[in-house]
Amino acid sequence: MESAEGKIKLGISACLLGHKVRFDGGHKLDSFLRDTLSRWVSYVPVCPETELGLGIPREPLRLVGNPDCPRLVTVRSGIDYTEAMQDWAHRRVQELEAEHLCGFIFKSKSPSSGMERVKVYGTTGGAPVKKGIGMFARIFMEHFPLLPVEEEGRLQDPELRENFIERIFVFKRWRELVHHKPTAGKLVEFHTRHKLLLLSHSPQHYHRLGALVATVQQHGVEATCAQYAPLLMEALTLKATVRKQVNVLHHMMGYFKKDLNHEEKQELLEAIDAFRRSYVPLVVPLTLLHHYVRKYRQSYLASQYYLTPHPIELKLRNHA
Repeated sequence: MESAEGKIKLGISACLLGHKVRFDGGHKLDSFLRDTLSRWVSYVPVCPETELGLGIPREPLRLVGNPDCPRLVTVRSGIDYTEAMQDWAHRRVQELEAEHLCGFIFKSKSPSSGMERVKVYGTTGGAPVKKGIGMFARIFMEHFPLLPVEEEGRLQDPELRENFIERIFVFKRWRELVHHKPTAGKLVEFHTRHKLLLLSHSPQHYHRLGALVATVQQHGVEATCAQYAPLLMEALTLKATVRKQVNVLHHMMGYFKKDLNHEEKQELLEAIDAFRRSYVPLVVPLTLLHHYVRKYRQSYLASQYYLTPHPIELKLRNHA
């Protein structure tokens, strides 16, 4: 299920790792992905165009026609690689099933690998529209609808970066649960430990998933898991807004109503309010809560992935 190092396995556009596979013989190295995230992630590099057999360097490709079903053709000579790319992509995603990926990072703007807003040119000229999806990226996302996916450009945004990395860690835990043939008890435990994380993304999904898990004995583990996974990943794609985070922080504070003295309560309330006003990042009130969880031995909160959804070394909750 995992790489030899026990890391999360991600697919990635090969050029983002520094592989010189682009049409001009260059690369698009992303140092964060290669040098930082790689401490916890192992990559399966994919370059659709070179794996299709196109050379390096090569005439660039572009999408042409209807943005919903464009053709993939060379810019100058107009050679059409649509069917060849589609046939290759369908074979490649079948091969990638054996890799047990927990996500994929695509190269933005690429006619083969762009996840969104790829330029599509009209058949009779005119300005392109940014409504396309790279041909391989489209087939990959259709084949693996639950997998977290992102583009390296969007990962420059601190909130999108945190969201994606949070999702790949959750998906890894879910994949491990399913791989080991979950029992009703294991599913309940998984859901319980992710409750506050879900609440921070979507109170609606939090309640729906809770109601679903409550029926596991009635409907069976396999059927419940089949319904749970899409709702889980759908919930985590929703933005964890400041308002929702504050709601979770106050919810956590409630577990200490018999423990905190007046000064401790006031300090925590002030930290939460400072986060609400965007004066401090989320890590500030969470650090206080971490302290109280240990000090007062709050076992339920200690088990919550919300407190540590990803490695602290990544500093993903340090942005305001």
